[in-house]
Amino acid sequence: MTSEIKLFGLLGKTLSHSFSKKYFSKKFQDLKLSTHHFELFEIENIDKFPKLISENPNLVGMNVTIPYKEQVMKYLNELDDSAQKVGAVNVIKFMPNNKLKGYNSDYYGFKTSLEFEISNFKFDVHTALILGTGGASKAVKATLEDLNITYQFVSRTPSNNELSYTDLKKLDQLPHLIVNSSPLGTYPNINECPDLPYDKITEKNMLFDLVYNPEETLFMKKGKENGAKVQNGLDMLHLQAEKAWEIWNGK
Repeated sequence: MTSEIKLFGLLGKTLSHSFSKKYFSKKFQDLKLSTHHFELFEIENIDKFPKLISENPNLVGMNVTIPYKEQVMKYLNELDDSAQKVGAVNVIKFMPNNKLKGYNSDYYGFKTSLEFEISNFKFDVHTALILGTGGASKAVKATLEDLNITYQFVSRTPSNNELSYTDLKKLDQLPHLIVNSSPLGTYPNINECPDLPYDKITEKNMLFDLVYNPEETLFMKKGKENGAKVQNGLDMLHLQAEKAWEIWNGK
């Protein structure tokens, strides 16, 4: 590639069903940015990251997805306040002098989307469960803290104050908001869903799935069947993508 080319990409482990490449390729086409290209960068482990960077000197910006949102941080020179607040990075900006700066646009995307959903919900939301403890869950945690919503993590291998899925079956009622921040139910594994006591879900619950493919996950379907308000991660994804674009083009 010539020095005129501006290369963007997505870093992850398995990217065959990526949203980002289609989204940004269309954006570049719509904006008539013929020198802009977006590529998928699959690496087996984060140790391959420095070699990837050295082999692609035209890189301007990257998105980061599972499982590297936290692991990539040790290779960055600087963290934006958003990344420091969340403790995970999903956007990297390539700065002058070969410096790398990390940001978190998941936080912006989730918060904006959740605030909209809550504003259109007829019940108050004061308590929440966060399903999963990976990088995306950290953006959810930061958002809930900002909105003064009390939360607990749920994990298949709980530690500290985390709940197990068995613990949920012992609760008389589930918290108002349940956020799936795990990849469970993502295409092609569309028949999987978090192991919740779905019979305890009512119209007073809101189920927010960060998964966007399929648009309606089994988690969402089961929630809807019991009267819950449901939302997938597509709006969040568009919001965080636009935030990433803003970051890459900012000074």
